[in-house]
Amino acid sequence: MTPPIRAFLVTCYEVPGVAVRIGRRSAAMDALLARHGVRRAGFVTAWNPRSRRMPEGWNLRMQDRLRQAARGRVLAEGFGRGAGWAEHHLLLRGDPRRLRVLGRRFRQWAIVVVAAGRPARLVACLVACLAQPGRRPG
Repeated sequence: MTPPIRAFLVTCYEVPGVAVRIGRRSAAMDALLARHGVRRAGFVTAWNPRSRRMPEGWNLRMQDRLRQAARGRVLAEGFGRGAGWAEHHLLLRGDPRRLRVLGRRFRQWAIVVVAAGRPARLVACLVACLAQPGRRPG
């Protein structure tokens, strides 16, 4: 199974008052990071591992487990929204390498990393999941 790369690229990642898209910088995200005194964070979810739709109750339980595993790193709760769908996400403070481990643990293809003054970027969690011609996985 391969990830729906296009779906990641057209998704809007949101927390209250902030919307982020891959490849774009967000002044609102920069302000949120500054308010919390952090330079880097990432959108991570436990919903629908490997893009397989799971029942809502299961997704909510897994998201609770992710929240527990994040151990105080949660800056905000939000959503990833695409055409006709939405998944809960957590915006977690920290080094993208550590956040990637959480994404991998919850069987996610990728996470979305944000850093002050930089465009949001997609970082692969599962091996060979985001291979594109001319690009190396995160």
